[in-house]
Parts: sequence; structure tokens; C-alpha cells
Amino acid sequence: MSNPLSMLFGKSPIKPLQEHMILVTDCAAELADFLGNAIADDWDAASARYESICTLENRADDIKRELRLHMPKGLFMPVSRSDLLELLTVQDNIANRARDIAGLMLGRRMAIPGPVQEDMRQLVAAAIAVTRQALKIINELDELLEAGFAGREVDLVEGLIRELDEEERKADKLERTLRHNLFAVEKDYHPLDMMFLYDIIEKVGGLANRARRVGGRLQTLVAR
Repeated sequence: MSNPLSMLFGKSPIKPLQEHMILVTDCAAELADFLGNAIADDWDAASARYESICTLENRADDIKRELRLHMPKGLFMPVSRSDLLELLTVQDNIANRARDIAGLMLGRRMAIPGPVQEDMRQLVAAAIAVTRQALKIINELDELLEAGFAGREVDLVEGLIRELDEEERKADKLERTLRHNLFAVEKDYHPLDMMFLYDIIEKVGGLANRARRVGGRLQTLVAR
């Protein structure tokens, strides 16, 4: 009996790579509602959102596994099998980080101090925006390959990568602002809670950074 996932493959690994990135982006996007549930102290809703993240991450893992098992050894493309597998790993790291963020917050029922709740919302939104921009770039990969990594398509992708860099810089700035504002009030909260909250902030910033690496991998391929 054929595996339904194998229907994604056909002659090219690009479609499943794009499908994987869609699921990865959906994982990250779930963090916005998850954070809203956490701030509202609605841990039943947060738990349901976490399960949704895990389901999406598992689906992405299924595609990743199929790609690794069935990607042809000899690709008639201007890009190597190893490059595509590395890009897949970079994408997968985004979904893993989204799951880790939600899992840690849910496990500790982590409260976000009132004075920095809006800062946290903005940082999570910015990290999601970086991931969505990375998806835009991956969705151009088939066109980029058809163009042989030349011409207007390269210019388009390079423009999208510049926008990705800008989105990631916005996330970096928001992370610094959040850390600064949290430092101003952390003495009013339990030190252990603050330690874990700083870890979450770093992980959200890392989510944006991992999404930025998707563009970095494409930039490397274009430059070859």
C-alpha cells in the first residue's frame, strides 16, 4: 500500500520542502494564541493550543522523514541533495523551538508580569513575522530553480531576503526592549520565575534567528 505522503514527491523534492515549511510556519503562528491563553491564565486553552503545535510539528516530522528517506541521490537540479537536506534541517529547527517554548511555559504555568505582557506579545508577533517571511522565500524556490538561479527571480528572492533581515532586526530590537523592561521590575517577582522567563525570551528571539537562517541558506545557494 502506498504511503499518502509519497504523493507529495513526484519528480522533485521542492514541493514537500515547501509543505514542510508551511507546517513549520503554522507551528510558530500558534504561539500568538498560546501566549494570549497564558496571559489570561487559561491553561486549559493553552494546553489545547500546545497539542495543536505538537500535531503540526509531528506532521512536519513525517514529511521530513519521507524527504530524508526518499530524496533521490542524483538530482537533476542546480542544487545538491545535501544542500536541500540542510535547508530541511534549518526549517525543522523552527518547529522544534516553537514546541519547546510552549512546552516550557505550559509545564511551569508561566505567568508573564503585567508590565511586560505587551512587550512579550510584540516579540512573539515579530518572531512569527520572520517565519512567515521565510515561508515566502521558500515558496519561490521552485521558480528559482526553474530560472537556474539567474535573472529576475534571483533579484526577487534577494529582495525577500533583505526584507527577512529587516524583520529579524525588528525582533532583535523588541527582544532588547523586553529584557530592559523586565530588568526594571524583576525584583518584584520570584527569582526562579524570572530566570525561566528570561530563558523563554531568549528562545523566542532564537525562533526569529532560526527563521532568518532559512534565508541565509537560500542566499548561499544563490551565491554559488
